[in-house]
Amino acid sequence: MGECNKFNCHLYNQYMAVIEIQAKTLLAHVRQPDDVFGLKYNMNLYRGCQHQCIYCDSRSECYGIENFSDILVKVNALELLEKELKSKRVIGTISTGSMNDPYMPVENRYHLTGQALDLIAEHGFGVNVITKSDLVLRDAARLEAVSRVHASVCFSISTTDDDLSRKIEPGAPPVSARFRAMKALAERGIKVGVALMPVLPFIEDTPENIRAVVESAAANGACFIVPWFGMSLRDRQREYFYHQLDRLFPGLRQKYEQAFGTRYDAPARNARSLYELFDRLCSQYGIATRIPHFEPRVKPRDAQPGQLSLFS
Repeated sequence: MGECNKFNCHLYNQYMAVIEIQAKTLLAHVRQPDDVFGLKYNMNLYRGCQHQCIYCDSRSECYGIENFSDILVKVNALELLEKELKSKRVIGTISTGSMNDPYMPVENRYHLTGQALDLIAEHGFGVNVITKSDLVLRDAARLEAVSRVHASVCFSISTTDDDLSRKIEPGAPPVSARFRAMKALAERGIKVGVALMPVLPFIEDTPENIRAVVESAAANGACFIVPWFGMSLRDRQREYFYHQLDRLFPGLRQKYEQAFGTRYDAPARNARSLYELFDRLCSQYGIATRIPHFEPRVKPRDAQPGQLSLFS
């Protein structure tokens, strides 16, 4: 490990460690077929997340992240990425943002996401970025370069209420900033949309909230919205989430325990009617309910970096 750098985290007025590590691999294969997101590979440049969303599934024991408040920076990520992009026989879409946010504040220091986009563009792969941050605007030109093959930016948004978003996603920019960033990228011709997930039971699972998110997304250039009306609840994730409910929403924990017990899945109330409303609204606004896909293809054996986007 490299030096342990620390900065003040406004969430709990505590310090979070930023630790430099050496990774062994970077690109992971996504189970196929992926009909919703259209992904071939997954990439995490960091471990842990500064946004500290109270519901985050990445705290679960199965992911092996001992302290989710510590940010592990894969300082050799770009070297690994270039090596692995060269070795991949199949060109496809790379996702980043599934286990942490690629545009959390530490990206301002390390710039791994921006430089990774340069490599992805150079080698002719596609990208899907999932983020809660307007910092993605910094890399708009890089995303335009990747979009010669395929680029999409999926903003994680489950409410239009800034006050609520500050409670449940305390380290992330407010949703109003995400919508502004969405509009700015859409105006540059980049495919943008919303990951409407998770929708927290007893907090966000109302027709009024779903309508507000869809209408705001439509007004800010979204061409897709991918929904999940509910959340996961397991081991360490459940323990942390319930602690935050006690702090932020007194009395709500008991409703969760009564409704879901020790179940893994916690569906939204009236999920079926919410999906029906969602589908009607998306049809009304011409919004897709899956991310536009770039179909994987075998890399030409004689192709050089920068040439791959010329092939169809």
